[in-house]
Amino acid sequence: MARTRFNPQEALVCAMVLMSVADRQMTDAELAMMARLVQELPAFAEFHPAEIGVVTETCLRLLDQADGLDQACALIREALPPRLRETAYLLACEVAAADGEATQEELQFLQEFRIAMDLDRLVAGAIERAAKARYQVI
Repeated sequence: MARTRFNPQEALVCAMVLMSVADRQMTDAELAMMARLVQELPAFAEFHPAEIGVVTETCLRLLDQADGLDQACALIREALPPRLRETAYLLACEVAAADGEATQEELQFLQEFRIAMDLDRLVAGAIERAAKARYQVI
């Protein structure tokens, strides 16, 4: 049975999962980042961390379908008001930054995700740059 709705927290987790699997591998660093973000951010105050696994499985099942990425993005978009779509994009950027440089597949996903979330290019660029700046090493 296909998923028909996400609540806002599930949609935000799905955005992180989609980013994590964009390059066909979910790394330990990405999983740790997702867990940390769910535990620390106010958007997840009413979300139990144990639900990450359930949402991850739902997202992965969606991706097994022919148009699964489009379906997942549509579910995320429907679940989130515009201000939280920026948050979803930020969370995707945070996951991309978790294990160092973003791969070409991850960058391609970010572009598609930005379009799916109907985010302004300049806003998305600022979010990307902020995430990159946070993880610079000396």
